[in-house]
Amino acid sequence: MKTSSIITMLAALGALAAGLFSSALRAAEPNKELNLFAWSEYIPQSVIDDFTKETGIKVNYETFASGEEMLQKVITGGTKYDVIQPCDYIAEGMIKARPALVQPIDYSKLPNFANISPDFLGLAYDPQQKYTIPFMVSTVGIVYNTDKIKDDIKGYKDIFQPKYKGRIVTVDDGREMVSWALNCLGLDINAINRVNVRKARALMAGWVKLIKVYDSDSPKTSLLNGDVDIGVVWGGEAARLWREDKKFKYVLPSEGAHMFVDMWAIPVNARNVEAAHKFLDYIMRAEVAAVISRAFPYLNPNLAAQKLLSKEDLENPASYPKIDIKSLGIFRDVPGSGDLTDQVYTDLKNSSGY
Repeated sequence: MKTSSIITMLAALGALAAGLFSSALRAAEPNKELNLFAWSEYIPQSVIDDFTKETGIKVNYETFASGEEMLQKVITGGTKYDVIQPCDYIAEGMIKARPALVQPIDYSKLPNFANISPDFLGLAYDPQQKYTIPFMVSTVGIVYNTDKIKDDIKGYKDIFQPKYKGRIVTVDDGREMVSWALNCLGLDINAINRVNVRKARALMAGWVKLIKVYDSDSPKTSLLNGDVDIGVVWGGEAARLWREDKKFKYVLPSEGAHMFVDMWAIPVNARNVEAAHKFLDYIMRAEVAAVISRAFPYLNPNLAAQKLLSKEDLENPASYPKIDIKSLGIFRDVPGSGDLTDQVYTDLKNSSGY
């Protein structure tokens, strides 16, 4: 979920996107392959294999480690992706671009869209629900090994302490860390400007000296193998830890937390739009979505799939926290924010010797 200066980048490359769209129309391929670009540790291989068996459509599954990487490759890469998986604020930037970098979805081809909870439709990044489909929802919070950490951990102030130096893992994401600092300062997470980022930097400068591991792909790994004892991680990663061993406790920071939505979209230059719709409808099938949830236990907005999950799945405090998750803030696309957050984050990491 690493950010970039989305609107700036999109404005500069809008013409290129239009050119890619035109060339894609001229060079449409047979509807036998699907190029999928998504986060790692999000889609079981068995789901992809079963889709191919059922439809005869081969899926080329490529993964990315940050939203910035996904965005850049969609705009400038040689591969024409048919389905992508942006997060909320990056999807918003892609929709707002002129021309838009994603195309309207044909919901008439998606009968299983009826399974999606209306609670996660029409959100700020796609208010008309024209371009995206919610896939997984979650929070970013604190997880810790209660066998090793005996303190009552409630917020960032409790973990970013000298006594925990070298025992902390965080997601490797500049906008995330800036948002934590903004929460601590009582500022809106989307109020990203030079003044506020300068204030955030003062807090973050102390934090980076304490962190041992930065990992957005699998932050649970260093906790499971005992390299660290506490972390600020994706909710789905904390859910897998809790399922593995109940000694891992998940809490939403007392200073503030936000919700994030990872979703599906079809790039404007997709070659196999028909295959893309078949894949999306398949993913929203209740039993398929339930398989995905069991493997990667984020909050699943697919209500039909939720009915197929176990009581333990639904009581996982990191998957389905006992709060109204919709009441939490959500990242918005803020023009120019990527340059500010990336610069301060990179500078601080480098100065800490990481």
